[in-house]
Amino acid sequence: MMIAQGEKMPAQARRAAGGPALLSYGFRPFFLFGALYGGLIILAWLPIHDGTLGTASAFMPVDWHIHETLFGYLAAIVTGFLLTAIPNWTGRLPVQGAPLLGLVVLWVAGRVAVFFSAWTGWLAAAAIDSLFLAAVSAAAATEIVAGRNWRNLKVVIPVMVFLFANILFHVEAALSGTSDYSRRLATAAAIVLILIIGGRIIPSFTRNWLARENPGRLPVPFNGFDKFSIVLSVAALTPWTLAPESTMAGLLLIAAAGVNLARLVRWAGDRARRDILVLILHVAYLFVPAGLLLAGLAALDPAHFPAVAALHALGVGAIGVMTLAVMTRAALGHTGRELRADTATCLIYAAIVLAALSRIAAGFLPEQTSLLHISATLWTLAFLGYCARYGGMLLQPRLKPREPNRMPRPAA
Repeated sequence: MMIAQGEKMPAQARRAAGGPALLSYGFRPFFLFGALYGGLIILAWLPIHDGTLGTASAFMPVDWHIHETLFGYLAAIVTGFLLTAIPNWTGRLPVQGAPLLGLVVLWVAGRVAVFFSAWTGWLAAAAIDSLFLAAVSAAAATEIVAGRNWRNLKVVIPVMVFLFANILFHVEAALSGTSDYSRRLATAAAIVLILIIGGRIIPSFTRNWLARENPGRLPVPFNGFDKFSIVLSVAALTPWTLAPESTMAGLLLIAAAGVNLARLVRWAGDRARRDILVLILHVAYLFVPAGLLLAGLAALDPAHFPAVAALHALGVGAIGVMTLAVMTRAALGHTGRELRADTATCLIYAAIVLAALSRIAAGFLPEQTSLLHISATLWTLAFLGYCARYGGMLLQPRLKPREPNRMPRPAA
């Protein structure tokens, strides 16, 4: 059982926590603050890039931008997802109240430490920043083991790789002045999470909608082909992380792109396009084979296929669109609201998809700097739009189910 199916949440896990609703479930603070931070850092990025705004970070401006997108924004969203999904998997109570607040404080401390790392020194900033993902990994593993939910323990592995990538990012930037390996490793870990978790929730939500609204061809159940696609993708992302311009990386990435496209086609998304909440999940996953293909072509023909386009197809496209797709659905389902995309939600989806497409185009047309501004503006609108539309839901208690209307019984 996965996130965004709040109506099926175990009764034990639904028990309300004392204190504010914001601290009753992990998705609430981390989706709200993560989305707010994700919008603001991109809003600030172009002035920082142009030199009109500065930071007190030890990172170079582009490294600060990459680090905070991956280990600031994305780390928050992954945490919100895991802390909400794990109680569904285990039937245990969620991390809430003071322990959840402690994780939020660690996340905020990491953002402050990174921004002021030129003053504190990179080593102190790295230590503070790494505490958050270390605590999240420990909390996730502890809950899964305590619930004896062994099959989901593998989800912790990409999170621990993400933690290692964060540590490596600090070390690499401090010692060599770049973050090439660590940024690719973190991106690869995030894509693997999408392959694993997206491979469950996309066909599951699609099947549920089709069975109810459009009977006929259904998504193919998880089988050996899905396992093969994940293994092949990991095999392709590994040499891409270490040697992105190698022929081996290029060929494996192109093969992985084809397999993931075939995997997506098997999920019957074309039959569920009337449900925008389902359709956007398929659109988000489509950026995975697109990004893998561009990365493979960049390895084989870098003169015509820029690596930056591939990186943003995976980052802004696969990661950005998928996280917003899950965040919107989770906010609706887990707060007791109807799973329906209203006009504001559709505009949020349109903004993030167009942000991804314009950022990919900017990789091919670097002289068209307006594309960067368009992409940054659309990204900011998407995430701040999420805060405006869903922030109230995340701050308020879960809605109580409505009692069915009953006709009064006639008098005897």
